[in-house]
Amino acid sequence: MLRGFDRWGWGYVQQRLRVLGLPAPAHVMFCMADHFEPFGRTIGRDGTMGGGLDGDAAMRRVIAWCKAYRHAVAGARDDDGLPPRHTFFYPWDEYDPRVVDVVGQFCAQGFGEAEVHLHHRADTAAGLRARLAQCRETFAHEHGLLGRRSDRPGYAFVHGNWALCNSRPDGDWCGVAQELAVLRETGCYLDCTFPSAPSPTQPRVVNRIYYGEDPVAGRCGHRFAGPVRVGGAPVADGVLMVQGPLGFSWRERHAWWRPRLENGEVTTQHPLTFARLRDWCRLHVHVAGRPDWLFVKLHTHGLDRLSQEGVTGDSAREFHGSLRAWCHASGMQLHYVAAREMYNIVKAAEAGEGGNPAAWRDHVYAPPPILAH
Repeated sequence: MLRGFDRWGWGYVQQRLRVLGLPAPAHVMFCMADHFEPFGRTIGRDGTMGGGLDGDAAMRRVIAWCKAYRHAVAGARDDDGLPPRHTFFYPWDEYDPRVVDVVGQFCAQGFGEAEVHLHHRADTAAGLRARLAQCRETFAHEHGLLGRRSDRPGYAFVHGNWALCNSRPDGDWCGVAQELAVLRETGCYLDCTFPSAPSPTQPRVVNRIYYGEDPVAGRCGHRFAGPVRVGGAPVADGVLMVQGPLGFSWRERHAWWRPRLENGEVTTQHPLTFARLRDWCRLHVHVAGRPDWLFVKLHTHGLDRLSQEGVTGDSAREFHGSLRAWCHASGMQLHYVAAREMYNIVKAAEAGEGGNPAAWRDHVYAPPPILAH
């Protein structure tokens, strides 16, 4: 439970002190970031792909998952009348046009949006730039995915194996320290990688919405360039980072003296529950100066056998069936958001906008074309 706490513990204490005395939020933005990996492949140290399913088996797996998910969220609606908005971070290293089309068609039915996920090893900046540009163009122009700003596609991102900016101590599963610059150049507007605890890639900053910059020479992992705040200015060379909740749960403890690590991951063993939701709300991830807008960004590996039941099973159905009523009883309005919508609402808060955050779902980046069909 305490593994890696020396890296992020002080940041956690600072954040807990920072939110003391803040008013209760009036709106909660609920976002599920799914590291959606249909094939379950791995990358060898020489860059070759291995293992996993073939194309037909992956297709069947995704179709079955979509059916189970549709059943799990049937009838669930937020205060804007929308069903849960799942964000499928689809790995470019597992690209298959047929499978991506199935995901896209499911999104077109109102169940969410697809974004970019990537696993890579021993990479270079040039190789990463080419790979991300190809992914962006393929997702945008061949599948109608990804949000648009002035008709140019942009994307949200999750790094495979948490190793953003080559943040693993052993330097594996990335290779590009100046990764945020490459992400920016290729159209990334939002990173949703963290939290990653208990992984050693976990940054010191926790429970924050902020701008990240590339590390200085000799360091691993990105730098904190400043919080996103109402009336503030974006960091010109930074990437906006929205973290999920990270802390400790005394409600679901291992023993009376030993709390459980709460990192916002949804699995079969740690499903969606209202006890966890109370902890996520208590950790109070928000834009500085706008504490009435709460952001609960969770993550999962929804197709993994250790996670699927937690996302599409009975616990998920019971949770979503009562979530809106629970929020109302807690004095909050519920807004299911995809990652793009979450980014837009964060940027609206930064610009000083208020009121109902649902009005700002398309504030900067418009919906992907597939949602207009």
